[in-house]
Amino acid sequence: MSSGRALVVDDDPGILEVLEMRLQSMGLDVTLAQSYRDAVLLLDGRSFDVALFDLRMEPVSGLKLMEAAHQRQPRLPVLIMTAHGTIDNAVEALREGAFDYLTKPFVPEELRGKIGRALSQRRWTRDRTMLKVVGEALGSSGTMERVLDTVAHATVEATEAERAVVFLLEEGRLVPMASAGAAPGSLDDLATTARTVIERKIPAAVTDADGRVRLGTPLFVGGGAAGALVVETMVQPTPDDLDLLALFSSQAAVALKNTRELERLRSGALAALGRMAAQVAHELRNPLGGLKLFADYLEQRLGVAEDSEGVEVARRISREVDHMTELVREITQFGRPTTLRRVPTSLNGLVESCLDLAQARRRTRRSVSRWISTRSSPPRCSIPASCARCFST
Repeated sequence: MSSGRALVVDDDPGILEVLEMRLQSMGLDVTLAQSYRDAVLLLDGRSFDVALFDLRMEPVSGLKLMEAAHQRQPRLPVLIMTAHGTIDNAVEALREGAFDYLTKPFVPEELRGKIGRALSQRRWTRDRTMLKVVGEALGSSGTMERVLDTVAHATVEATEAERAVVFLLEEGRLVPMASAGAAPGSLDDLATTARTVIERKIPAAVTDADGRVRLGTPLFVGGGAAGALVVETMVQPTPDDLDLLALFSSQAAVALKNTRELERLRSGALAALGRMAAQVAHELRNPLGGLKLFADYLEQRLGVAEDSEGVEVARRISREVDHMTELVREITQFGRPTTLRRVPTSLNGLVESCLDLAQARRRTRRSVSRWISTRSSPPRCSIPASCARCFST
């Protein structure tokens, strides 16, 4: 039987002594408690793989303790023990959520078999949850931040650690990109563990004076360490925990690589679209310039001929050409890669410009309001009703 953590609660010291000896012989790390209060404190402080509760304890029964245990550790398999076993007791315990039922005195083969099945179910439930959340993380097509946040929450869910943080290396600095769970203290100690595992390129565990354990494993992307996944807990990790964290780190690295590749492809597609937009704009600019010239010439000739309707039509053509030219200019700016220029700026001048702009807008709104209040209806537009821009404005 592989190692695991067992919690045994019974108000009979003799029973506790017998069970401690037998469970330790099975390779389990055994923790004992004689009361409801002591058991709840232990459940709040660490996680367990299996629990054995006496049914008839005073003043709180084993079923009530099981309810409290499942509130704190929902996937914990609980075996209910009693010296007065009946079918009704067994049915009630199973109905309330117990994994199985044990009668006193214990039969060694029965005890070993039921403990083994409970541990197997515990690992199966944990692994199933792990596979689900890892699959969701790898299947996510969101941003890098979203993928890493999913990985951090999945790590806490599967390993039951108090906190998980994903660090990435950016220009030689460790940056926390995602975290899940809650634990006292800053991220500095976790960052130190992350740097240690990145330098060593192997997982490492550190235990501080308060008994807190920080376990980190590097994230390898493209043959080099790109960051680290670090968890913090109050429980010494088992080999299963180390394997689980290593699997999560490898999947986080795959998710990171996929997301970076997707972002690169998106950037390439946008760059290609920008180049195409610039080429289209260049091809349109010359004919639009010719149309503008012809419209101005036509307006001039019709003005000399005193054809007022023709002049108005020529002006409309000129306005539409100007509108198209502005669109081409915007397309050209889209196709041109933007660059950030930092220059010293006078804050006083910047504030004054903003105030001038705000005052101008306020004066414009007041003028429009006065115009509306002095007219019963707006002036009629001289442009025919078929003009769509008239309706839009």
